[in-house]
Amino acid sequence: MGASLLRLHFHDCFVQASPVTSQGCDGSVLLDDTSSFTGEKTAGPNNNSLRGFDVVDAIKSKLESACNQVVSCADILAVAARDSVVALGGPSWTVQLGRRDSTTASFSSANSDIPRPDFNLTDLISAFSNKGLATTDMVALSGSSNVTCFSVPPGQARCTTFRARIYNDTDIDSSLAASLRSSCPSSGDDDSLAPLDASTPTAFDTCYYRNLLSNKGLLHSDQQLHGGGSTDSQVSSYAANSAKFFGDFASAMVKMGSISPLTGSSGEIRTNCRKTN
Repeated sequence: MGASLLRLHFHDCFVQASPVTSQGCDGSVLLDDTSSFTGEKTAGPNNNSLRGFDVVDAIKSKLESACNQVVSCADILAVAARDSVVALGGPSWTVQLGRRDSTTASFSSANSDIPRPDFNLTDLISAFSNKGLATTDMVALSGSSNVTCFSVPPGQARCTTFRARIYNDTDIDSSLAASLRSSCPSSGDDDSLAPLDASTPTAFDTCYYRNLLSNKGLLHSDQQLHGGGSTDSQVSSYAANSAKFFGDFASAMVKMGSISPLTGSSGEIRTNCRKTN
């Protein structure tokens, strides 16, 4: 479940977040639909792929029994993401706490703000910059793609997200493309799965970057990080130095988790992460 909990945190932080607005990592991704708003769970990047809600519910129940309305759902996601990365073999970091929960969610922002698998490098840089994150942060955070992204089970992608790459892109290893075409036809079988990182799909490591050096990125957006552009050197550095990647990833996670959170009297501390108080 670790990869799924990490993905929940990413998708929570990217919606309605910017350096000037106070709604980033606010637990909005956990909210069910209500009569006044449509939640984020059924947005394109999330529908039928996010999971881990029951785990968050169980954590919240224990916390409420111990200290009622003290720890927010947003903070639960932030801590669970860190602990998940550690459990998967990745780095640890100090999670800043004190976020409060939003009282609404944004279906439209979930559809527009979360980076798409067909993004090119310019799109990716812009999407992260809009959240106050540098290009170096984007490359580091992308390294978690080998255990998270786009589908369940975690670490895998649906055929519909990489079909255009294996049939149209030229910067893909020919053997990989041929293998993927056998399970992902040019039409149909949209839910057929392939691993984001075929070498170590459930481990937090640097194989994602080593695959990019060999044109074995599964998604178009993956391979954009290494293809003659401005991020090539950073990808090569991470492929050769896991300590460098781990350190940069941890720093980027702290930065992402700290984009203008709800604090003070803004928002609330939910007693049930799926609905407002």
